[in-house]
Amino acid sequence: MKQYNKRVRPLAKVSSLVNLISPSKNGAVRRFGQTIQSMSLRGGDSKSPGMSLKAGSKTAGPTPTKRRNSTLWSETLDVHQKSTFSTKEIKRQEAIHELYRGEQDLIEDLQLARKAYHDPMLKLSIMTEEELAHIFGDLDAYIPLHEDLLMKLMEGTGPDGTVAQIGQIVIDWLPGLNAYKGYCSNQLAAKALLDQKKLDRRVQDFLQRCLESPFSRKLDLWSFLDIPRSRLVKYPLLLREILRHTPPDHPDVTSLERAITIIQEILSDINVRKGESECQYYIDKLEYLDDKQRDPLIDNCKTLLCHGELRNKSGSRLHVFLFSELLVLTRPVTRNDRSCFQVYRQPIPVLDLALEDLQDGEIRMGGSFRGAFTNGEKAKNVFRVSSLDPSHGQSHTLHVNDVYHKQQWLNCLRTAMAQQQGAPPRVQQGEAVRAKRRSSTVSATISDEETNENCPPVYGPKLRPQTLSKTRLDQKSQGSLKRKESGV
Repeated sequence: MKQYNKRVRPLAKVSSLVNLISPSKNGAVRRFGQTIQSMSLRGGDSKSPGMSLKAGSKTAGPTPTKRRNSTLWSETLDVHQKSTFSTKEIKRQEAIHELYRGEQDLIEDLQLARKAYHDPMLKLSIMTEEELAHIFGDLDAYIPLHEDLLMKLMEGTGPDGTVAQIGQIVIDWLPGLNAYKGYCSNQLAAKALLDQKKLDRRVQDFLQRCLESPFSRKLDLWSFLDIPRSRLVKYPLLLREILRHTPPDHPDVTSLERAITIIQEILSDINVRKGESECQYYIDKLEYLDDKQRDPLIDNCKTLLCHGELRNKSGSRLHVFLFSELLVLTRPVTRNDRSCFQVYRQPIPVLDLALEDLQDGEIRMGGSFRGAFTNGEKAKNVFRVSSLDPSHGQSHTLHVNDVYHKQQWLNCLRTAMAQQQGAPPRVQQGEAVRAKRRSSTVSATISDEETNENCPPVYGPKLRPQTLSKTRLDQKSQGSLKRKESGV
């Protein structure tokens, strides 16, 4: 792979960051900024003697935000060289170069997360070693993995600067990505701990100073910690782009197709592991007022389909979880500085669940939903869930912020119901579990505001379950709803 001589302005003032926070004169701390300044992995950047001399001769002044090297592969060629390649080959090499450059950026960011965040916070006792290990995971262990791919790409680069065959190189390297299973599975807990630590004034001050420093590129700490996840989901796209510009008769085609299949399988495995971990994370945060509220089905739940904040008929805020086996309504509470979810009413098994899509203005609410409508006004964006089990007698009318999120909830509920209620073998198994559950619960009926509403599902036999697709690693919170999507 070609090396580039494009100069990037050095980070001359990064070394002052730690000294702004602590008067420590320890040599290791003073070298903190120098390490960051020399971290660039661009061949031209690290080998240009003129750049280091220039940095030393400059007077102190405002340092601009660091920018990535965006040089294209074709821009490194002179006119004569460029004329020797076909347009398709140039596009193929550009796609390969994009993969190479992305690995450089990733390694630089992983090193930056360690040198600019982890090590100073440990040195200054801003966080404990255990807390940092929980938040940062094994980031250091992934640097050699990506350096290995860079080395293999460089070894596969010919004298003319092109990579003739990349498919087998990637195939041999991809199994190493399985190391990310643990990292991705821990992300939810790591983010929760980081958010909790941000309440500490010292942590808040340190992270703010980092954010305002040039090396951060205006990215916060979590953005750096989330970069490996976002990189993982790009590999199939990058490989497909290379394949798209590879001639059909090229010997690399078969290997590239195999590489795409392998990375998809790896991402699927990571996705399953991450989903199970996230599901268990929220199950552990459920708090029961009575042990009889704990439905045995909760132990079977491996997938959290969606969750978010809704309001009931009286206007009370509820955090609703739709697991693969149960619908659980909760109230967010804090216990000993720990956020958890107090279970509200008895969880409703999806096998017993009935759903009704209420039209706008169809009912009047007894309470008021803040910002949505006043007391007694006709409701919008409302649906009703209820239990078909007469021992429960539950019915909950729930309000969503907008029509989009209402539709997402309806799609998730219908999908879960179709999966659970449409499979006879699972129904039989479910009856046994329900019998166990009924024997352990109180015989008194537990009801919500509307005790006589046991409405059948509104969808007919022609309705197909909605596929929860796209990429979980690209999952974003949209309003109050957080959907679980397939893909990491």
